[in-house]
Amino acid sequence: MKKLLPWIITMFLAITLIVVAVFLVLGGGHSKDANAAAGKEETKQEVKKLTAKQIVAQSSDMTGIKTNLSDPSYIVQIDFSFQLDSAKTKAEFDEIKDITIKPIVLMTLASTTPESVSTAKGKTQLNTKLKNLINKALPEGEVVDVSITNFLLASI
Repeated sequence: MKKLLPWIITMFLAITLIVVAVFLVLGGGHSKDANAAAGKEETKQEVKKLTAKQIVAQSSDMTGIKTNLSDPSYIVQIDFSFQLDSAKTKAEFDEIKDITIKPIVLMTLASTTPESVSTAKGKTQLNTKLKNLINKALPEGEVVDVSITNFLLASI
């Protein structure tokens, strides 16, 4: 028994060290996720801190969009509101809205299924996708938020 005791203690210490190492690695990953989530929360709070006049000055509407979805037996009538990071970006956005932004919206809707936009999660994903695509197309500034202001989905 005396010969086994050092081996048992060594195995116990090795297992303890492995568990501690795994805990630190996984614990570090969670703190990074928490920091990223906190950063997103701060961004959302910054958007909410704007006054009503600032929101109006930095927002642009796109109304009257009617198109087929990926399933040609469904059409959608949808309106969007785009909140931009500054009034200058809004002015540039309004200049290119019909020639650059509207085609992006139409192509995105054309590749969207009726099932995906019939849920709140699907609409949120559509807003995020549009935000990312439009930000790539903007010459300056960025879209902070995309909102669906009117939505009608109908089968033909």
